[in-house]
Amino acid sequence: MTKNEFVKELAKKSSISQDKAKEVLDAALSIITETLKSGESVMFTGFGSFYISNRSERTGRNPQTGAKITIPAFKLPAFKTGAVLKEEVNKQEKPKKPDSKGKKK
Repeated sequence: MTKNEFVKELAKKSSISQDKAKEVLDAALSIITETLKSGESVMFTGFGSFYISNRSERTGRNPQTGAKITIPAFKLPAFKTGAVLKEEVNKQEKPKKPDSKGKKK
């Protein structure tokens, strides 16, 4: 799903215009980004949490030349799913019972 498709769904489900939905989504993403930049986490109970994973400096190899290179330390934004979201995504749909019409007894 693209951002535009998401905005359309958000507008439809919340009964607001697509422009307003885009504005709300952009504001939410901006808040999440600013919070992560400040070093804090963003937690939505049951859904999941956005956090920063700090990667330390390490030595790697250039695959073309085989030369050793230093990979600098960096901050990696990450997301951990919550129990409710994980449960919803993994729910199995119950198989539908066959229609009894047309069956001979």
